[in-house]
Amino acid sequence: MVEPDLVARDVSGVRGRFLPGTSIEVINEAVRRGRLRSALFDFDGTLSLIREGWQQVMVAMMVDVLAETPLGRHESREALAMEVRDFIDRLTGKQTIYQMIQLAEEVRLRGGVPLEPLEYKRRYHERLWTRISSRVEGLRTGIIDPETLRVPGAIDLLRALRERGVVLYLASGTDVAYVREEAEALGLAPFFDVTAGGGGIYGALDEHERFSKAMVIDQILQQHQLAGEELVAFGDGYVEIQNVKEAGGIAVGVASDEVRREGIDQWKRRRLLQAGADVIVPHFRDWAPLVAWLFGEAGTHAICSV
Repeated sequence: MVEPDLVARDVSGVRGRFLPGTSIEVINEAVRRGRLRSALFDFDGTLSLIREGWQQVMVAMMVDVLAETPLGRHESREALAMEVRDFIDRLTGKQTIYQMIQLAEEVRLRGGVPLEPLEYKRRYHERLWTRISSRVEGLRTGIIDPETLRVPGAIDLLRALRERGVVLYLASGTDVAYVREEAEALGLAPFFDVTAGGGGIYGALDEHERFSKAMVIDQILQQHQLAGEELVAFGDGYVEIQNVKEAGGIAVGVASDEVRREGIDQWKRRRLLQAGADVIVPHFRDWAPLVAWLFGEAGTHAICSV
């Protein structure tokens, strides 16, 4: 396998080692490449921007809930927001219900009587829908160009992987019905269609014990009798990166800036590094060299510094 040139330089304020002329930051040069057969994609923030801003919606809802606990048992709204952001961030990538289970526990710790986590999840979805309903409707009616609500380069990357025979899977912590609907609206669903050779679309279920990204990864490896390095996962959250590394696969961290659609989200990058990402990208505009690198085709043995 031919090794790529790596250039040490700054990209979007990040000092790292990059494939020449790209925004592809290589963290783990020793990762085993060239044998890919399956790819797992996260959805929100990795391929889709429909739910941009969901964290702010969830924080606001949870702070409102905790502020209603008995007086003298809860912190200021500012302190509550910090507490809430911490566990939301820690659980991002898992099913939404786990964040709501933690919310119920936080209510209990402050002397309140919590609602069922599924009820908190329902309230969160109502608030989020207020924020994103116009986006979904705009996609349905053709008023909004789907490309403006996709992570740049997503379609090209999916097409390139599929043309190389890679089986594509989609797995999200968002409820599976929403994932399917939004993937269809963005023109992404056909890449994962089982009847067309895709691996399928997976998402959260009310019976949350029946789904996790780790379970999907195990299914992929067993169903196709894959070695770990034959699977790559793309994601902007801690969970999918950690899960694929535990399975011996390749992890591409997507530190997407969901508002600007440009540059690196530094908070995401730090989390992805902690999770063990082998590569970090801000988007998929450099899809061609990324695919070539994953298949061990890029560059020479030299490593350059500037």
